[in-house]
Amino acid sequence: MSEQLTRAPLSILDFAMIFDHERPGTSFQRSVALAQEAEKLGYQRIWYAEHHNMSSISSASPAVLIAHIGAQTNSIRLGAGGVMLPNHSPYVVAEQFGTLAELYPDRIDLGLGRAPGTDQLTLGRALRRLPDAAQTFPDDVVELQKYLADESIIDGVRAVPGAGTHIPLYILGSSLFGAELAARLGLPYSFASHFAPDLLEQAVSLYRAQFQPQRSGDKPYVIAAVNVLAAPTSAQAHERFVQVQRAWVRNMASRGRYLNDVQLDQVMDSYAGRKILDMMRYTAVGTADEVRDYLEKFQRHAQADELMISLRAPRWQDTMESLRLLAQAWELNSIDTL
Repeated sequence: MSEQLTRAPLSILDFAMIFDHERPGTSFQRSVALAQEAEKLGYQRIWYAEHHNMSSISSASPAVLIAHIGAQTNSIRLGAGGVMLPNHSPYVVAEQFGTLAELYPDRIDLGLGRAPGTDQLTLGRALRRLPDAAQTFPDDVVELQKYLADESIIDGVRAVPGAGTHIPLYILGSSLFGAELAARLGLPYSFASHFAPDLLEQAVSLYRAQFQPQRSGDKPYVIAAVNVLAAPTSAQAHERFVQVQRAWVRNMASRGRYLNDVQLDQVMDSYAGRKILDMMRYTAVGTADEVRDYLEKFQRHAQADELMISLRAPRWQDTMESLRLLAQAWELNSIDTL
């Protein structure tokens, strides 16, 4: 008989999606509504990811968005999932998130990634990020850590705000690099299995095996991301998911070109299309009970202490319905959170 599962807390990854023919401001209004509803339902935290030059995603500036959401919520944790640290000076990130920590005490998280969060043209010409910037990521994380602990690496320079806030840092990753770094620094680790599933098991096992606590009582902590689409009936959920898959392949394969439905069908039936679809390998689709059962299995599979939910739905009302159905099935308000 298998050991009974203690359900992990659930959190939300919000991309602040922009739908057709609307301004980004409309997506921010929805993000407020999503955060307020998630807070009421008992979700642990909401994270916003740094993306640039993406017409359907408006979370280019997580710190600014968090400030806006924080002013209209009361208790849910808010954070970046994440800030792409090589795009920025660690000192500036310490000041930005130090400001947030002072505005919203004990509510701010800071997930850190080393990917650019954009295309190569934007990376080099608009962000002016050097080609080798990612190589300094481990040192940048340590530098940021020191600013937040008021242990500046530059004599006479302190991050104000920031110093002494000790904002929780999380290493984000989809490879073994992030797992090894998180383990070496004794930090929590968040794996992007919602779009990069291949190395989930290997990365989590490596992280747990190599974890080096920096303080007494430190333990490994794994957040695993997973896609969810819940609906009142299984048929409705799968019908909606087909729409999600088609939009995903269209966005990933079009490279700025318009694909009509016939062309899209051809791409989806191709090897390249199947590879794109496999990026969403970890997806729970179905009724609330079916989604719950899938997530229980995924939690064990990922050795996860927390699940980061990417809500996949073709329409906003479907997203909110999925949020509520999942909270009810997972019995969120009965789970003790950190």
